[in-house]
Amino acid sequence: MIDLSIIIPTYNRLWSLPQAIDSCRTTGCTVEIIVVDDGSTDGTWGWLEQQSDIVAIRTENWGKDWAVQTAMAAARGEYIRFLDSDDWLTPDANLEQLELARQTGADVVVAGYEDCDESTSTRHVHAWVDCDDFIAQQLGEVWSSHYSAFLFRHDLIRDIPHRQDFALRDDRLFILEVAMRNPRLAVYRKPGFVHRRHDGVRLQRTAGFTRDLAHWTFIAIYRKVLAMLDARGELTLRRKRAAIKTMWAIVRTFAKAYPDEAAEMVEWIYRLDPEFRPPVRPILSLAYKLLGFATTERLLRLRAALRC
Repeated sequence: MIDLSIIIPTYNRLWSLPQAIDSCRTTGCTVEIIVVDDGSTDGTWGWLEQQSDIVAIRTENWGKDWAVQTAMAAARGEYIRFLDSDDWLTPDANLEQLELARQTGADVVVAGYEDCDESTSTRHVHAWVDCDDFIAQQLGEVWSSHYSAFLFRHDLIRDIPHRQDFALRDDRLFILEVAMRNPRLAVYRKPGFVHRRHDGVRLQRTAGFTRDLAHWTFIAIYRKVLAMLDARGELTLRRKRAAIKTMWAIVRTFAKAYPDEAAEMVEWIYRLDPEFRPPVRPILSLAYKLLGFATTERLLRLRAALRC
């Protein structure tokens, strides 16, 4: 039996891929490394063909979600983890998280992670934050880590896809769907992986229209998930407020370009929690009340433009 399958989607990342793959090679357990080259043009496929201990799959640049789904169909491990080809695992994470999963019977072994700034070589550890409501945590009540730090039981996530319709925030929807299955958790108290911060393009760092679309996608995910929780009778006030805490900042950023659409989101927030009070200065809160959210945000944008 394969203990652990590690799924790495990649596109034109030959400069970082060898380090990511090497970090997955673990003694003491059987690891299946599945790398999906999503149509790279930088020699990645040729390099992968020379690696004898990995499962290499070539796809036609349909994006990360389809690459992950292709890998999931091939994965044979009892447990699964996901890793971006920009990042790498910490030395003991695979074996120790696997042992913890088996000792506790956990469906998901959660952990914090470490940031590495490539330009300065500085490191920062984001330790796991304990919370007694995993759904509220993933909605935003407290910091919720990164799913590459987690180990998932294969049977738990076998039918949870990375959904292409929400591709700009697919991992956020994925982990929320995992949380809604009420998995048994175990906590690994060390960083599970290292997240590389660099100047290259990453899915979570966007600008312009793509940034706005990512914000819209994020809100769409939250509306979907909260509706699902409501239908199941599991949308508590605590979970509503956790979601609102996260959404408010995104809505205000989205309002800079689309104030009317953002105003609709604000109305939805008030329907979720009629007692919600915007975390803004009192004068701005009063302006929202008297002038409306969209008009106030337009005036703020005009004032900022005049100051420039």
